[in-house]
Amino acid sequence: MAEVVQARTSFTTPGSPSRKRSASPLDQNDQSATEPSSTSTALTNTTTNETSLTSSEPPTKKTKLIRRKRRPARPQVDASTLKSEPPPQTGTIFNIWYNKWSGGDREDAALSKTAAVSRCNIRNDSGWTAADKTPGSFFCLFFARGICPKGHECQYLHRLPGTFDIFNPNVDCFGRDKHSDYRDDMGGVGSFTRQNRTLYVGRIHVTDDIEEVVARHFQEWGEIERTRVLTGRGVAFVTYVNEANSQFAKEAMAHQALDNNEILNVRWATVDPNPLSAKREAARIEEQAAEAVRKALGARTVRQIEGRESKEEKEQRKLESGYGLEGYEAPEAIWFNQQKQLEYEAQRNDERALLEDGNHEMQAAQNSVLPVEDSTTAATTQQGNGILSSSTLAALKGYSANSSTQAARSAPVSAGPLVGYGSDDDSD
Repeated sequence: MAEVVQARTSFTTPGSPSRKRSASPLDQNDQSATEPSSTSTALTNTTTNETSLTSSEPPTKKTKLIRRKRRPARPQVDASTLKSEPPPQTGTIFNIWYNKWSGGDREDAALSKTAAVSRCNIRNDSGWTAADKTPGSFFCLFFARGICPKGHECQYLHRLPGTFDIFNPNVDCFGRDKHSDYRDDMGGVGSFTRQNRTLYVGRIHVTDDIEEVVARHFQEWGEIERTRVLTGRGVAFVTYVNEANSQFAKEAMAHQALDNNEILNVRWATVDPNPLSAKREAARIEEQAAEAVRKALGARTVRQIEGRESKEEKEQRKLESGYGLEGYEAPEAIWFNQQKQLEYEAQRNDERALLEDGNHEMQAAQNSVLPVEDSTTAATTQQGNGILSSSTLAALKGYSANSSTQAARSAPVSAGPLVGYGSDDDSD
């Protein structure tokens, strides 16, 4: 009997495995006598198990973050294969600084139909370079053309332009200076007088899926806003969302091929004469201006202007603009001027605190320097520890006092601001 109770007691222990014991014929009589106690013990065991199950919390799921390091940019071509040759003559004057011909806007016809040496592969070629450590770095022109041999040692960026890559309107994303007007053939860097995000793509091989081919090849260089394809002429107009992406795509797709080994003619597009396009561009510029105004005003003021204030903000504004008068609400102009005055006072307080800190520092510096007389007196109090004797220091002190009194006597007394004016009149 003691052995059975011990077995049931071990069963009540939470977390212990259950054990089954077969009843022997000798224990059948005892089983009938201990049936009530065994039933209560079983109920107790069931309650204990349910409590332990409900009290145990499910295991928490831990998400392991795997941070992959950015890979370095790889060299696109071997440096030994690049040959520095003078460009073919396409103008009348050779510019030694830019290593090109000038005086003719239109390129040579044979040069414009020469296929590019290589093509940039964003997925395999992009990576970090030395320029990633410098904010505001420009993008590598040779990387866009697929012929940069430096890799991660390049001083320019080897990646695609993003939304936050904003440059001066006078330069492009490669750091080249823009001009006041476009070239006659709409090539080159472009003009700073207009934000051009549209590319003209010519000499496309006409197929049934020409629109899909153009979109597939040009969306590799950034987000496209719209694409218009003239199927019969083999011409397409591709407009990007970001201007930097259009500049990068122009250099990346110049003299490249799509799917049929053609040589593309990529230029800047002229102004679209379509009235709908002009309205769309005006709406985009207006939205950019509105976004700039929203950032300047702040989120609370924008919600107030657009009527999206919460109930608490409205009540707070009424209390602050009521000036303690029940039922009075100041006009919007007074509320706006009050906010400006608070901002101005906060700025003045900050400036005053800075000035006070500077004055305290100057006062501390002046207090740290002892006067001459104090230093002399301190030296006289020393008993034989200084270089000069006490009699010598006393003589120096008397000499300084006599010189100061003589200087005070020799100084002229000013009788007014007009004395010594140097007039020629005898009455003076």
